[in-house]
Amino acid sequence: MYDIVGKRNWYFAFSALITIPGLIFIILGGLKPSVDFTGGTVWQVRYASQPAPAEVRAALVELGHPEALVKGVGAGFLEIRTDPIDLLPAQTPIPVVSLAPTPTGSATATPSASVSPSPTPGATATVAPTATPAPILRDTAFDKLSKLLVARFGAGEPRSVSTVGPIVGSELIRSSIILIVTGELFILLYLWIRFGFRYGTAAIVALLHDVIVVVGTFALLGYFFGLEFDALFVTALLTIIGFSVHDTIVVFDRIRENRSRHAGEPFGAIVNHSILQTLGRSINTSLTVIVTLTTLFLLGPATIRTFTLALLLGVASGTYSSIFNASQLLVAWYEWDAARKARVSTQRSAARGSGR
Repeated sequence: MYDIVGKRNWYFAFSALITIPGLIFIILGGLKPSVDFTGGTVWQVRYASQPAPAEVRAALVELGHPEALVKGVGAGFLEIRTDPIDLLPAQTPIPVVSLAPTPTGSATATPSASVSPSPTPGATATVAPTATPAPILRDTAFDKLSKLLVARFGAGEPRSVSTVGPIVGSELIRSSIILIVTGELFILLYLWIRFGFRYGTAAIVALLHDVIVVVGTFALLGYFFGLEFDALFVTALLTIIGFSVHDTIVVFDRIRENRSRHAGEPFGAIVNHSILQTLGRSINTSLTVIVTLTTLFLLGPATIRTFTLALLLGVASGTYSSIFNASQLLVAWYEWDAARKARVSTQRSAARGSGR
């Protein structure tokens, strides 16, 4: 029988190898939040003259947007990011009809009125000639900026545009943190109730390993390649948390069953046997998900590529941590506790012997 548990130090070393660099880049500020969190306006456009990103940014600085960031996104398209710009036209005030009494008892409508009220006995209503209304300008601040860029770089072919206010972005950050922390706390409570303190703690440590792997990878990619994470990234993290714990529970359930069936055997041997029994199921289940996510990442739309990448990393890490981290931590904890108890027992026996 293959001894998986006996090589647990190698698994711990590999986990450190893939998590420590991620933690370093998280501290260095490698995580790049998208406009969903920071607020701003982002649009993608392709101009006829095919200008370089530096040219467009210089033009935006001249037009009053020194904060603008411009980068190429392929096929000649540029992605432009600025502070929030209004995408809606300003509201046009609605004309108000006001009737002013005249010395003769008649009511005269203001020039903005087009319909006179119903006459009453003893009073007449006169309507002044309606003035020609001023033209309503529907151009937004974004439209004006786009026209100035088109005038400089030629006809533009827009692909997408979105804007998020800073208040919405800060609220999204707060809600995301609450969701992730609350989810982990409820999972920890459930595992403590069902399996006990050691099982629940080992599962949460493995879960944190998966979260650090995903977030750390995005920090590394953000630091070197400018990869940003959006609101779907939070959804991916919550999905990863559920998947990782689900796979760990399968292994823990088998360990608990085998402890009652093979009472008296070393705990490490029971865990090793349980892992081998569930290994095929865990790998087959994960492979079907990984194949689907890989296809979606390579052939799916660019708008969900960040979401798909996060899920792909999380599923792979969750499968690994359930088998090679959570269970191994459990064995290490049991063996450390057994060694501690044996050491205390030896010390007590020695104390009794010296007392005689």
